[in-house]
Amino acid sequence: MGAKIISGTETAKAIREELKLEIDELRAKHNVVPGLVTILVGDDPASQSYVAAKNKTAHALGIHSEQVTLPAGTSEEELLELVGKFNDDPKIHGILIQLPLPRHINEAKVLYAIDPDKDVDGFHPVNVGKMMLGEQCFLPCTPHGVLELLMRAGVETSGAEVVVIGRSNIVGKPVANLMLQKRPGGNATVTLCHTRTKDMDFHTKRADILIVAAGVANMIKGDQVKEGVVVIDVGVNRIGTTESGKAKLAGDVEFDSVRDKAAAITPVPGGVGPMTITMLMKNTVQSARQHAGLV
Repeated sequence: MGAKIISGTETAKAIREELKLEIDELRAKHNVVPGLVTILVGDDPASQSYVAAKNKTAHALGIHSEQVTLPAGTSEEELLELVGKFNDDPKIHGILIQLPLPRHINEAKVLYAIDPDKDVDGFHPVNVGKMMLGEQCFLPCTPHGVLELLMRAGVETSGAEVVVIGRSNIVGKPVANLMLQKRPGGNATVTLCHTRTKDMDFHTKRADILIVAAGVANMIKGDQVKEGVVVIDVGVNRIGTTESGKAKLAGDVEFDSVRDKAAAITPVPGGVGPMTITMLMKNTVQSARQHAGLV
């Protein structure tokens, strides 16, 4: 019979419908229009594609969206000045710097310059610290999306053995932290594995919920998981091209062999990916509410 497919595409669509109603109500009742600016430096095709997708989603929801595209030679000082301008702009509630930045620009310095109250990516140390403490803050979009997928799929996390593979600041560390917190979608016992973990299979075979964010195509096979596991595959890896020239994608999990043993699994594409942009929109709406004193 195979595993239940946890569709990020369908879940993201449901959340966007909820957000659209909320945005319409904010405009009608409070004259508040959530505003998001995306700043892109350079002409990296993948970054251009991501930014275009974010703007398209924002417009579809009724979010005021601005895009600033700067040449690759833009100085750090010019970028910081622009961030400062949007920090002071009352129409803008969310500032997103598309990463990676050109090498001559200090990424941390730019991200830290964003007003934490407009940091809808959840990368500023103030928001990371608040997340760690379990306080109200903007949660990083991909980990937040993982939590929403699990909750909306009806997966019980309380008391579950959760194994996270990958320790990045963007996914691995924050999702591990969120899963162990005393909160809905949390209360799990969490093991965080990485490249220096000894006997990875020992840990993966114990997992009730396995979250894989290592960036290695098909690294987890069916013989490394137990029957009935719930698998969230965050990886998106290009493994070639199709006959029509489109990129061929694979997750960090070997889908076919793991699906045979899993109770539920996310596909790639169509799993965690669509959730990331949707949670960015959710954070932007949350920011607009906060700036209007509606929380």
